[in-house]
Amino acid sequence: MISGSSAGFGRRLAALLYDSLLLAALLVIFTSCAVFLNHRVALESRTAGAWFYLYQAGLLAVIVGYYLINWLRSGQTLGMRAWHLRAVADSGQPMLLKAAALRSVFGVLAWAPAALGVLWLYVDPEHAALHDRLSKTRVVHLQRTRPA
Repeated sequence: MISGSSAGFGRRLAALLYDSLLLAALLVIFTSCAVFLNHRVALESRTAGAWFYLYQAGLLAVIVGYYLINWLRSGQTLGMRAWHLRAVADSGQPMLLKAAALRSVFGVLAWAPAALGVLWLYVDPEHAALHDRLSKTRVVHLQRTRPA
């Protein structure tokens, strides 16, 4: 069981920015492999045909896979580790696949319109963002324990 205070907007944004750097690197590697497999032809809809749509699906799979794997394994992405955050189920237990998948879908919707769904945490009595509520998860700020 994980406990801690609800994470604020600044920490969530900082973790997202850290993760975006790692995701950019992963997407460059994926794109390089895709271009190599497509015989070094640019992956555009007019030149690659059906490969272009497979490539687009692959990009999405890399992004979603990054979050799902990390949330299911430890509840933390690299950015969340740096900012001492952990995503857990409402009960404080580790997330299950369904909750993590819902969190990723609702997370896109919460961040997309000027982060309004995330800023909701300032209105919510328990300081939960909109995608926290919809996926029945939460992001907690882990308190550091200091040695005696």
